[in-house]
Amino acid sequence: MAAPLDFEAPIIEIENKIAEIKNMSSLSDTEMQKEMDSLQKRLERVKANIYQRLTPSQKLMVARHPERPYTLDFLKLMFTDFLELHGDRLFKDDQAIICGMANFNDSPVMVIGHQKGRNTKENIRRNFGMASPEGYRKAQRMFDLAERFNRPVITFVDTPGAYPGIEAEERGQAEAIAKSLMVMAELTVPMITVITGEGGSGGALAIAMGNRVLMLEHSTYSVISPEGCASILWKDASYAGRAAEALKLTAQDLKELEVIDEIVTEPLGGAHRNHHQTAHTLKSVVSRHLKEIKSLSPKQVFEQRYEKFRNMGVFAEI
Repeated sequence: MAAPLDFEAPIIEIENKIAEIKNMSSLSDTEMQKEMDSLQKRLERVKANIYQRLTPSQKLMVARHPERPYTLDFLKLMFTDFLELHGDRLFKDDQAIICGMANFNDSPVMVIGHQKGRNTKENIRRNFGMASPEGYRKAQRMFDLAERFNRPVITFVDTPGAYPGIEAEERGQAEAIAKSLMVMAELTVPMITVITGEGGSGGALAIAMGNRVLMLEHSTYSVISPEGCASILWKDASYAGRAAEALKLTAQDLKELEVIDEIVTEPLGGAHRNHHQTAHTLKSVVSRHLKEIKSLSPKQVFEQRYEKFRNMGVFAEI
């Protein structure tokens, strides 16, 4: 179990008291139940109070929580008959991105998503969810397959960003991301994107050009990490909190700016506390949006996505 976040200390304190009472044999069943009910109500109030007032920096901590559900978790809880597809047919299979065919509500879809690890060994294997060019080229293969076989695309975004290593640059990282954007822009099949954790920079956007873009309540989505932004603007990463405020990276900020279409409510205390409830809620929201987009013709699907991204942002002509 991962270490609790700093601001979760009051929650952990109450949870520890509940655990202690469960182990106390000196209390009668009636006394125990009364005390448990009281503590449980207090726990719900404290969780609600803390999670309704999270700062952008705290939301980023939740978005990065190592127990948060990842793509493979959502695949198990929301889909059936998943068949993973590997490799970019050029260099290798990048395990920072999971791709494959599955059934969603008994209908065939293509699923693509970033994948982090739960421990050091797994994170090294998955490169902490940071994809290399071959990861994005693998995704491009899947977009093409989805188009060929008329399968809607569902993507899950959770990455600090594309891998910044020199070998990734040597193999064409920027070109791979740009090509992914071009391939997604040309799709005539419905595409839904879900920001599930940390949506970082072009590494996130490279699989995120959906007809609908959804965000889990405590996820983040930004052009650069707060630490990176602070290092550039103030030459000091300790200003990350200030940068997080300025970047407008929370789901609430991005909904207001019309960058995303809907915020998906997380269980009280964050998605990392209840994967099943998170997946259940998300499946319902994705189903609704997918049904709406499926009612459009292929040409309308293409045009709707084009207009959505074309109309983003505010500008003035002088």
